[in-house]
Amino acid sequence: MSTNIDKTGRRGFLGRIFGAAAAASLPMAEVASAQTKAPATHPASGPDSWIAEVKGTHRTLFDFPRHANGWPLVHIFNYLNTYHEAYKLTPGQSVGAVGTFYSMGTASSIPLAFNDTIWEKYAIGDYLGIKDGAGKPFTYNAYNRLTPENAGFIFTGNQLPAIPEMAPLAAALGISNLQKMGTKFLLCNNALGGWILELAARGKGKADAIEKDLRENILPGVTLVPAMVIAIEKAQAAGIRYNRQ
Repeated sequence: MSTNIDKTGRRGFLGRIFGAAAAASLPMAEVASAQTKAPATHPASGPDSWIAEVKGTHRTLFDFPRHANGWPLVHIFNYLNTYHEAYKLTPGQSVGAVGTFYSMGTASSIPLAFNDTIWEKYAIGDYLGIKDGAGKPFTYNAYNRLTPENAGFIFTGNQLPAIPEMAPLAAALGISNLQKMGTKFLLCNNALGGWILELAARGKGKADAIEKDLRENILPGVTLVPAMVIAIEKAQAAGIRYNRQ
């Protein structure tokens, strides 16, 4: 039996969900004046200078060596948006997040660090086993450009049915949007070296050519760090909390 309280609570919940989706640009607008162009993929001065880019008194590193069909991105958005909606704190100013791209193999998160050129040339959608609404492997970085039409794999890949009420959130979960909301993404250089050799072993080309391609096609704003295990240590030493995904 549904009571008025139940209905009010449900309307409030859905309102927050749809409000977050429709106003995903709100946090972006608030932090736009504090942001400049995407920083270079290499730290400007020292391997730990990226830490200064993670703003706020509330900062958490989300450690996800596995892509988990986008679920870590859901958690990052939830963290930033809930601080904005419930605590009235601005993402990118009062609240900051860090995401990690590393590991090797078809479950790893490392392919998320690269642009559409790499995804098409090296058939990354097929490599990861993620498909678009037509059932074809993605030929572009879907994690960077999520839309309600192409985000079905987030549900099916995590053993969920399609949930229409959550579809409008898709665009807010994309890497590019999370960057605008105050997320710093890191790419492990050691893992990158291993992945280059893996792709070569899979018949994707010569290692030196693959390395040139990958290093030239890292997503804007993603910072290359020497080793993720050290970046995580340095983040915690700087007061950034740790959240394992």
